Amino acid sequence: MFTGIIEAIGTIIGSTDQGTNRTFRIASPLARELRVDQSLSHDGVCLTVEWASEEEYGVTAVAETLSKSCLSQWKPGTRVNLERSLPMNGRLDGHLVQGHVDTQATCLQVENQGGSWLYRFEFPESFGRLVIEKGSIAVNGISLTCFNVTQNGFSVAVIPYTYEHTNIRDLVPGSPINIEFDLVGKYILKQFPSAGKS
Repeated sequence: MFTGIIEAIGTIIGSTDQGTNRTFRIASPLARELRVDQSLSHDGVCLTVEWASEEEYGVTAVAETLSKSCLSQWKPGTRVNLERSLPMNGRLDGHLVQGHVDTQATCLQVENQGGSWLYRFEFPESFGRLVIEKGSIAVNGISLTCFNVTQNGFSVAVIPYTYEHTNIRDLVPGSPINIEFDLVGKYILKQFPSAGKS
């Protein structure tokens, strides 16, 4: 379980395919603190550390993960948001994030508002009931708050710290992103399928 508070940025060094899986080599300041079998969020996708050295480590994504997320588009030089799992005695500064990406979305707009940045995203309309005004959402693993919500879109405001310490500053109109909708909302919708229908 994660919180959507990004700890560090990783950089893709390279990748290799084996069958339908893809293994990535990633450089990061976190590498020296990682251990084998540790869960780590990569742009909101939970992957298991397979090996680690002082400066880099390796993870593998299976076909399901590659098809649901933006990982299939990673290439050498891509910057990735990283977060280690939440310790049981830790603070929940963002919101509950599983690291299980629901779908991809597209960046429509980036606007510098002189002290903050406004981003607008579009996602498949079939997920519309999972996004609510002032609700939480994970964008590339970053815990953010939605506003100006429609059936297939939402906006977020990004503060300078988040802009400088995550890869959200790399996004431009047309960029694909990973989206995980709020866990609580998904369970409510499962129990009450007609909730939110007009």
